[in-house]
Amino acid sequence: MEGLLKCSANYVPLSPISFLERSAIVYGDRISVIYGTVKYTWRETLERCLKLASALTQLGISRGDVVATLSPNVPAMYELHFGVPMAGAVLCTLNSRHDSVMVSILLRHSEAKIIFVDYQLLEVARGALSLLSQTKTKLPRMVLISESEKPSETMNNSTTTSSDLEYENLLAMGKTEFEIRRPKDEFDPISVNYTSGTTSNPKGVVYSHRGSYLNSLATVMLHGMGAMPVYLWTVPMFHCNGWCLTWGVAAQGGTNVCLRSVTPKGIYDSIALHKVTHMGGAPTVLNMIVNAPDSYRRPLPSKVEIMTGGVAPPPKILFKMEELGFGVSHLYGLTETYGPATICAWQPEWDSLPPDERAKKKSHQGVQHIGLEFDIKDPVTLESVPNNGKTMGEVMFRGNTVMNGYLKDLKATQEALNGGWFRSGDLAVKHPDGFIEVKDRSKDIVISGGENISTIEVESVLFSHPAVFEAAVVGRPDNHWGETPCAFVKLKEGCNANAEEIIKFCRDFLPHYMAPKTIVFEDLPKTSTGKTQKFILREKAKSMGSLS
Repeated sequence: MEGLLKCSANYVPLSPISFLERSAIVYGDRISVIYGTVKYTWRETLERCLKLASALTQLGISRGDVVATLSPNVPAMYELHFGVPMAGAVLCTLNSRHDSVMVSILLRHSEAKIIFVDYQLLEVARGALSLLSQTKTKLPRMVLISESEKPSETMNNSTTTSSDLEYENLLAMGKTEFEIRRPKDEFDPISVNYTSGTTSNPKGVVYSHRGSYLNSLATVMLHGMGAMPVYLWTVPMFHCNGWCLTWGVAAQGGTNVCLRSVTPKGIYDSIALHKVTHMGGAPTVLNMIVNAPDSYRRPLPSKVEIMTGGVAPPPKILFKMEELGFGVSHLYGLTETYGPATICAWQPEWDSLPPDERAKKKSHQGVQHIGLEFDIKDPVTLESVPNNGKTMGEVMFRGNTVMNGYLKDLKATQEALNGGWFRSGDLAVKHPDGFIEVKDRSKDIVISGGENISTIEVESVLFSHPAVFEAAVVGRPDNHWGETPCAFVKLKEGCNANAEEIIKFCRDFLPHYMAPKTIVFEDLPKTSTGKTQKFILREKAKSMGSLS
């Protein structure tokens, strides 16, 4: 068509940075962040993020450089989600449950120039930098995040060195007149999030400004967030950038209620004190709420909407949550899809179903959310499976909220995006109503407390035990964690080892949450070609019932 012109007046690369700028104007005097006695308004949050971006550039951070974090959900962690991209850099939020070995591996792989470390994780970071110093890798500069409520006391109690910087002191270096380095192309990276890959092959999932912008809005809409919601942070901000709600809450001028650690008392107190409207979390969080002692419980000021992902919550947990006044939405997604990718979109007519049928409906992973499309396909022919609730295929996605790719791993990126679809590796069926139900994980991942655990990685440690001949790991149901790793082990002839010894051995080489909680000694079931039949082991683990 003639007479059209693409220019800066009608085309600007999408970026979630714009959400913060708008909220500082529209909701400037409203509370943006609450953490204990610390409170900031949206205007103050913008100023702090501008100062952060300015200070980062003074430290030599250039466009495309990686800035890492190792922190729980505290105000600095929230501000880094805006300050780092405003400096043109890429945010890399490391799992705060990682040990020094894993942190050193990921710092080396990401080539982070700076790492922001919460004071409680200082020793983990120091250990990582010590390991890095033994290689030829250039060490990142470290910035200490003090306790917001008592910064000076934190500094006095932490073993700091002259080369360490402190977060608030760093902000004081910055200028609010800083000119934001906006993305030149909306496909430019905004963050890199590591999956739970093996230590030898970490997968850094790269998110774009465009994908983050769109997924933020999509998740806000699906979560039913109107203007000025009050969001309680029980999802780790390091996990898929808090399902992109670090940016999404800003889009609606909401209030971010930060919790350093997630406890039943902290959840109930926060809801009552701040009139929380929305929150999210793995089924572990739902278990905490339901099983909290009576002394911790507080009446809800109003209905609280909670999004849960990972393993579908048990029916009795769903019923109890509803009794307590929570509205539960079930989501499904992967790091590669910016977190939430499908939602069990509730239909009003399901309200009249018997309780068990309602729970079964709610356990389905649902339908695609806004921003991408998905299908259940034959992984070879790419033909869609019929909507019969029986035929299994692979869950595949395509759209604007699928990752740019894996950092420094073109081969893995090409394999994952082969055929024009992102291949999740998860197996599912599609029901006649179009809702999907994930039946199995072809990657055999165990999801414990919302964290993905690679069974291959755990098995490799088990195989390194001198007495172990064969081992296979599956998930065992757990009322608290959703699942925990259960190892089926066959010992070498003439060798002896007990369960406690093997668990301790695994804990020496793995973060504790990844180590098996259950050891079963027996011969492993095999196919005619010698492959372990994990589906049999899964049924055995399931029949054991919950560990906790």
